[in-house]
Amino acid sequence: MMRSLYAVYRKEMGHYFVSPVAYVVVALFLFVSAYFFNLYVREIVEQSFGMPSDFDATGQLLRAFLGLLALLALFLMPMVTMGLFAEERKRGTMELLMTSPIRETDIVLGKFFASLTLFAVMLLPTAAFVAYIWLHADPAAPLRVVLSGYLGILLFGGCLLALGAFISSLTENQLIAGALTFGLFLLLWAIDFGSRSAESVVGQTVQYLSVINHFEDFTRGIIDTSGLLYYLSFIVFFIFLTVRSIDSLRWRRA
Repeated sequence: MMRSLYAVYRKEMGHYFVSPVAYVVVALFLFVSAYFFNLYVREIVEQSFGMPSDFDATGQLLRAFLGLLALLALFLMPMVTMGLFAEERKRGTMELLMTSPIRETDIVLGKFFASLTLFAVMLLPTAAFVAYIWLHADPAAPLRVVLSGYLGILLFGGCLLALGAFISSLTENQLIAGALTFGLFLLLWAIDFGSRSAESVVGQTVQYLSVINHFEDFTRGIIDTSGLLYYLSFIVFFIFLTVRSIDSLRWRRA
């Protein structure tokens, strides 16, 4: 199993680094994050003047920056996931994978972990911005907050990638897969904001099921077991659906 999974993972990683889409996504992610990081620094510095001595400027800046990374992931991850399976189906290479001795689970997991690795590669240079906050802020942000924040953004991105992979497995058209994935991402975002002011049982339930709501806990340095279980369950659920979707292709072609 591990050998087959690694073969798919290595193939997908090789595809990413010869594809211009991956370079465009990474470049956009880093450029926009750097631009807004500078804006956030200036805004926080201006706000800190005249504020009480207990004003947590470092925490405000870190939470704003991590929130920006999540927002960028929301916009850019559809470009990463739209071709995971749709491109394979369009080129006819999915049939080769389906007729090989590689299991559907290995195919899906190999592609998912490759996309998650690409996301981690995108996040890695942003650690330089956090290091800047660490070196110049007084007091410095607690290491626990930094680590939990990056754990949260990685899990948040994993959820988006798992959902996007499932959507990509349903169609042969990359543009349709990208548009549907982006639309669902925006719907998740809108549901979160719409449920924040709701005090009913339904509103509180929707807020608990919100992907963004759990992410905000991580940005505050709170690593809650319920948040971890929620993200991991979300990822496993959509990976399971993707495996079933790919498995249905085998039966339709049988």
